[in-house]
Amino acid sequence: MRIRMSIRPLAAVAASAGAALILASSASAAAPTGPYVPYKYCPYQNTNVISCVLSNTTSGSFKLGNATVPIPAGTTITAQGGFGFSTGFDWYNAANGGQTLTPVPLKVPGGLIGLVSTGGWSGVLIDLFNAAVASVNDVYATAELAGNIKFDYLAFLFANNDPIFTLPIKVHLTNPFLGSSCYIGSNSNPVTLKLTGGTTSPPPPNTPITGSIGTGQGSANNTINTFTGVKLVDNAFSVPAASNCGFLLLDKLIITAGVNLKEGLPSAAGKNSAILQGTASIADRQAVSDSVQ
Repeated sequence: MRIRMSIRPLAAVAASAGAALILASSASAAAPTGPYVPYKYCPYQNTNVISCVLSNTTSGSFKLGNATVPIPAGTTITAQGGFGFSTGFDWYNAANGGQTLTPVPLKVPGGLIGLVSTGGWSGVLIDLFNAAVASVNDVYATAELAGNIKFDYLAFLFANNDPIFTLPIKVHLTNPFLGSSCYIGSNSNPVTLKLTGGTTSPPPPNTPITGSIGTGQGSANNTINTFTGVKLVDNAFSVPAASNCGFLLLDKLIITAGVNLKEGLPSAAGKNSAILQGTASIADRQAVSDSVQ
């Protein structure tokens, strides 16, 4: 007996699968349009979010202990997300895979030579250090999130001295000699920046510094407010010690100690500072969502 199987059901299944793939692709490609394109990573699908926030830092500096790391021209560090009054101004990570804080490596002046104290070293460690410096002296510091960012809309709106952004970070130091897990701060013990557009009140020896929310301009339909000349500052935070610098256990103990000795870590409040300058904008979440195509 010859069994004949119609190909029509198979064709129908294939067509349905193809249509599903096209629909899925279209859905994944959907994004805000027009003036709302920059907010594609805002969690606009979350109805608890009232507004989208986008902050771009393009200049400034970090001083952690004895090390000052500049933010050079041409660099952009982006913080983005959304906030709602009912959530205590907590940020939400974007559902479409965007980063709440973009990890941008900043070059540490002096590199390994300026970062690590070799006092008391001898033998193989000195040889390894000299070899590392000969091959690549550059060290980069990258700020990574160590908790939830918080944004205080009222502090931003009224330009008072309260923190606009509360930013818990850990700083990843990278160089082949330092290994892959050399950090200043951690998730459990972060560097917590409380950035204000007003005036700080640091303990000595630091003295107060003043920021600014810049100059604001609204869009034609009042759904986007853009601020230029933003300067957010904090010089009242403490910095924990570095940890896990090096490779083998003995290396880590000695090299980490060398980093902390040279950089004066841990560093008490009043000896550190952060100055972040750039632009910021706030967009209505519903308008962003309505623009999605």
